[in-house]
Parts: sequence; C-alpha cells; structure tokens
Amino acid sequence: MATLNIQSPAFAHNGYIPAKYTCDAAGVNPPLTFSDIPEKAQTLALIIEDPDAPHGTFDHWLLWNIAPTNAIDENSAPGEQGLNSRQQSGYTGPCPPQGVHHYHFKLFALDLTLDLPGGVDKHTLLKAMDGHVIGTGELIGLYKRQ
Repeated sequence: MATLNIQSPAFAHNGYIPAKYTCDAAGVNPPLTFSDIPEKAQTLALIIEDPDAPHGTFDHWLLWNIAPTNAIDENSAPGEQGLNSRQQSGYTGPCPPQGVHHYHFKLFALDLTLDLPGGVDKHTLLKAMDGHVIGTGELIGLYKRQ
C-alpha cells in the first residue's frame, strides 16, 4: 500500500483551516495538492469527515473518479460527488457547534474508475472502493468557530 502525500496551501497539517472554507464565510472547498501517487492509480477518491461531531462522524465531502492529478483547485469538484451528512451532494464546510474539531481529508488511490453515479452515500462509496485501494494519505485540519 502506497503512502500518498496530501497537503493544502491554505493550512498546515494539524493547523487551522481558514474561515473562508467554512460555514462562517464563503464555504468553498480548500485547494489541495497531492504527490506520491502510484503509477497504477486509475483514479483518486477524497473523503472529508469530522469525527468530533456530536452525533457521530459528519461527512463533509465525498468525491471520486478524480483524475490522478496533483491538485484540486479551490472551489472546484473534479469528479463525482456524493451525499454529505446534510444529505446534499457536494462540499459543506466545517461548522462545529462548539470547541475545536478535527477535519480528516482522506485521499485514496484506486486501481479502477468507480462505476457509481453521483449522489451516493459514504457506505456505498466505501463498498465500491473495497479491494481497489492501492494508496492512502491523510491531512488533518482544525477549526473552531469564534
């Protein structure tokens, strides 16, 4: 299993996510950069989740069938999008009710293109990815509302 490098020019690993990417401002997805993608990767998938949410893990973004590229631009969706925990397709920014929350940006390299329509939930996405993940990486960002 390859180790993927995922970073953001907007915040450091274990650093604070700027308000621009949260419910307190524009709420657009932050820019992300990737490296160490295996040559055999056909596509990438990204899951952003908050395990500190009061009612269990909150899914902020499900994105798959991303071309094995080196970046996702700010305010873009270069792949199929699934349902976040608001039951909406697309990115929803951090919006913790209280305290500091940890946002896990999980990147997966896959050995195939997923045959999934947009709008599926995380369980369906993970089931489709099962047995096809050839690399993973993770970036953690923090956020606390003022």
